[in-house]
Amino acid sequence: MVEEEMSEQPQLLPMSIGERLRAAREARGMSVEQLSAESRITVRHLSQIEANEFDELPGRTYAVGFSRTYARLVGLNDDAIAREVRAELSAMAPRETRPHTFEPGDPARVPSRALAWISAIVAIAVFAGLIWFVWTGFVSPSGSLPWLTDQKLAVEAPVQAAAPPAAPATEGPVVFTALEEGVWVKFYDAQGGQLLQKEMATGETYVVPADAQGPLVWTARPDALAITVGGRPVPPLSDKQEIMKDVPVSAAALLARQAPGAVESTGAASATASPPISSPVPAASPTA
Repeated sequence: MVEEEMSEQPQLLPMSIGERLRAAREARGMSVEQLSAESRITVRHLSQIEANEFDELPGRTYAVGFSRTYARLVGLNDDAIAREVRAELSAMAPRETRPHTFEPGDPARVPSRALAWISAIVAIAVFAGLIWFVWTGFVSPSGSLPWLTDQKLAVEAPVQAAAPPAAPATEGPVVFTALEEGVWVKFYDAQGGQLLQKEMATGETYVVPADAQGPLVWTARPDALAITVGGRPVPPLSDKQEIMKDVPVSAAALLARQAPGAVESTGAASATASPPISSPVPAASPTA
């Protein structure tokens, strides 16, 4: 009898990663907006993490880094959450996309007879208008071509220069987030004044001062730095480990890197460039 009652009870399914993160957040009495302000991650991305929609995030690096920061702020094991997110992304199959095909045998997709007649009438009207335009614009009443009888050339109107494309928005704070432990970075301005030099911990963030003149960065782990401009993620400086020096990190420079056809103004340092110091001395970040 007891076994029958136990078999009738519903089996509880294990909680997903997003459900555990949301439960930990609610247990701490934090709203999504409060967590967004503390983690500098947008509310939309936090909601996607709680819904276990990791493939909807900008990329695998951001999915792991954002989830790790979320877990650390709500008191969960950030390393364990990061491993589970990687496994979740690896298990996700690519989405299947099927193009919409037209099947003549489907009555719902076959155009009606009235639509066919209307299309034919419109085509005839367009053809007749084209003939009238050619006859009145290029053939004189006498039947001769005007550009053969008239020796005066019409003065062409000056072509107006196309308006330059609108520049992308360059407002909003530039935030760097370390996705791994011990990421060495050095931020400095165009005059060589140091802004920050240290090894950043996992999930640690640094906001580039808004009043910094031509801020630059020097690091050997550009692949382990997530970047947001005004709360919007932008592509990392590189997807592999390499020494990068004198890379502009202003909002305008970072947004220009992701523009179609844009050429990066700086690149990775050559193999002969001196690597970062082995024991960097952390420097306090100046106030913005």
